[in-house]
This record gives sequence, C-alpha cells and structure tokens, in this order.
Amino acid sequence: MIRHVAITPLSDNVVREPDLLAEWGLAFWIEADGRRILFDTGAGRVLEHNARHLHAPIETAEMVVLSHGHYDHTGGLVAVLSHARRPEVWVHPAAFQAKYSRREQGPARSIGLPELNQESVRMRARALHLTEGPTQIAEGVWITGEIPRANDFEDTGGPFFLDEECRVPDPLADDQALWMETPEGLVVLLGCAHSGVVNTLDYITRLSGGRRIRAVLGGMHLVRAGAERITRTLEALERYEPELIAPGHCTGWQGTSELGARFPGRVRESAVGTPFRFDS
Repeated sequence: MIRHVAITPLSDNVVREPDLLAEWGLAFWIEADGRRILFDTGAGRVLEHNARHLHAPIETAEMVVLSHGHYDHTGGLVAVLSHARRPEVWVHPAAFQAKYSRREQGPARSIGLPELNQESVRMRARALHLTEGPTQIAEGVWITGEIPRANDFEDTGGPFFLDEECRVPDPLADDQALWMETPEGLVVLLGCAHSGVVNTLDYITRLSGGRRIRAVLGGMHLVRAGAERITRTLEALERYEPELIAPGHCTGWQGTSELGARFPGRVRESAVGTPFRFDS
C-alpha cells in the first residue's frame, strides 16, 4: 500500500506554464513512497527540457514503464537510457514490432519505437522485463500486461497496422496500463488506452479484487470515438465513481469536454506541469 504519490506530466499536448514545451506525446513522472518511476517517455522532443524545468530528476528513475510501442510514448527512451542510472524497463514484447499508421493520401507512416530493439534496450538497462501478464513492479505498483477486450464498443482507436502496405491490422496487444494501490483506492495511469478505457478499468478492478478506482489519468483515445462509445465510456466511469479524472493526450476535445460536463468538479486537465498528489 502506497501512502504518498506525486505525479507530474512531463509530455502532453498542452502545457501549464509558458516556459514548458508541448508535443504530441505522453510521459508521467511518478514518485511513490520514495520510488521513482517514469511512465512513458513522450515523443522525445520535450522530455528533458520539461524535466529540468519541473525539477523532475529523470536521470534517477529506477523504473521505466512503456504503455505500448508507439513513438509518441517511446521517443524519449534513448535519452533516458543514456542519462539515467540504468533503470529497469518494463514493456510488452509486441512493443518492439514494426508499427504503421495508414494515411488517407500518401504512404503509410512508421509510428513504432524509434532506434531501439530488445537487445539494445537490454544492453542499456539494468534489466528488461517483457510483460505479457499482470506484474507487480514495486510494493503497491502494478502493470496490467495485455488487457482483454471484453466489450463490444471499444476498439484500438485508429488505422494501425503491422506492415507498410497496411494489410495486417495491429491488434496493439502491447497496450498496458499502470496502477498504484493507496488506502483510498487505485490510482490508474493510461498511456493511450488502445484496449479501451472501460476494458482497462474492468480488468484492473478484477485483478485488484474489486478495489475502488480513486483516480484515472492519461490518454483515453476518444479522439476518433463516436457518440455511442463516448456515452458508454461516461456511463462506465459513473459506475466507478472516481474522485479525479485527468484526461490528456489522445482523449480529444470532444471526449474531454463531455467528461467535464458529466463529472463537474472531478475533471482536471492533464497539462505538462500539472501536479497531482495522492496522500493518505
């Protein structure tokens, strides 16, 4: 059980202060009862700048958790592994696959993990852990591994493929979330929730033995979601009754605005530099 959690977004689409930088990406700096964890690394353009400005010593990270293998969550990994004191890295093996996004016009765009493969990460990290199932990485800190897709209204959220010709859909089996156990309930961090926000929360609830969801932060990939998916996501969140919802990155303006309208007083923007604290 974790008594003190501090979370700071280091990469996201919007910033809280003029001296910070935004990008299409996501990274969270976590300090949990003295443990230092980096959840995702953004696209790699702003992580180090924002970390210095926000006094987040990413070079001291003990663990780096990657939510999936897209560049906007892994682009800063090279820099982190170059400067940090050989952290342990936790990632699903499918994150190392080639990944592409189909465009309406022109060739497909490569969106996979840049520059690194399993062997190069293993050489630079203290340890590389390939997480296909639920895994405890520290006292009170868990990652989901693969998330079952149990409902009929959530999908991966975009035109994603494993080949440049866009013939083989990418199921994004590497999508995983992180949660922390506090006395008042679970604090959940999402990368992009390509498995679906509801699928993710349902799975974490089952794995944790029905523990209350205290807070949900991160990308919810509602940016391309239709009305039914957004409505059913909101209904599920009402059932969970979290005290804090902090949508960011790929949630999209429509999803974010509807979350704010449905949960007044409980939604905060997850801009770079926004401090989140959970103390007991």
